[in-house]
Amino acid sequence: MGAKRLAGRQRGVTLADVALLAQVSEITVSRILRNHGPIGADTRERVMAAVRQTGYVPNRLAGGLASSGSKLVGVIVPSLTNIVFPEVLGGIRSALEGTGFQAVIAVSDYDLATEQALIASLLAWKPEAMVIAGLDHTEMARAMLVGSGVRIAEVMEIDSQPIDLAVGLSHRQAGFDTGQYLLGRGYRRFGYVGHDWTSDHRAKLRYDGLVAALAEAKVALVETCRFEGPSSVGAGRDMLAQILARRHDLDVVVFSNDDMATGGVFHCLGAGIRPKQDLALFGFNGLDVGQALPTPLSTVRSNRFLIGKTAIEKLLGQRERPEGREIIDTGYDIITGATA
Repeated sequence: MGAKRLAGRQRGVTLADVALLAQVSEITVSRILRNHGPIGADTRERVMAAVRQTGYVPNRLAGGLASSGSKLVGVIVPSLTNIVFPEVLGGIRSALEGTGFQAVIAVSDYDLATEQALIASLLAWKPEAMVIAGLDHTEMARAMLVGSGVRIAEVMEIDSQPIDLAVGLSHRQAGFDTGQYLLGRGYRRFGYVGHDWTSDHRAKLRYDGLVAALAEAKVALVETCRFEGPSSVGAGRDMLAQILARRHDLDVVVFSNDDMATGGVFHCLGAGIRPKQDLALFGFNGLDVGQALPTPLSTVRSNRFLIGKTAIEKLLGQRERPEGREIIDTGYDIITGATA
């Protein structure tokens, strides 16, 4: 029995599935997973290979409790310090209110290996559903999610095919629309200031969309400057200083997000550069801090609370994983602001 066949099932992968694939008894599989008793190295490796192939996760619930479910919803986000994700959690909490289900929240710190370990831990408690930020996972993490049979919502983006349900926005389209919006306002000499794309591939998707919009209008991205680390106000301030030191003729700079763009505004204030009049600045996320600036930030606002709320409502509205995949676009709005 191969992983492909198992992946199509709507029930979770069982101990029997692993035993059948490894060609051993269920007792042997159980002993190996519990590290109980002497087992030959070849047999152990065969069983663990079957575990990896099927994505099997041991059930940590006991007896009758396992049959009735855990009343838990597992949630994995990359950060709690980035205000984007607490707003998603606010939507999740709102949708769970009065349902009898509780969210168990884990933080991956933008690391896929950490996310994989968290997925294994949460699935071991047989949650009713899982909500995970993003569509990128390790191969093993994806196998566990597919094989679990539980409802899975991958949130924040819809640019790839989900395991089950995706709720969010197209970041590539948001980048494209940003480019078109700024072109429509007469800007032609574009710069880009960003942060690490390895941990935040959604920022890269927005960059790709921006470049595509400019190319369609036969306008080149004049200069790019990226910080090799997470986004921050300080990084945005420093990167804008660097890009302007290289190119004095830019008329607009697009930032990877509002954290970086807010730093850009601070650099302008310190350097005597008037946002919009001297240099247009544009962000992404629509954070409150950007709108509280003396010159409110021009940006794209994503519907983060709605993303979390919609994900839970869909997951609990249909408890069994459907045969087909579903993608829900929660959209975004361009905030005119006063910096572009």
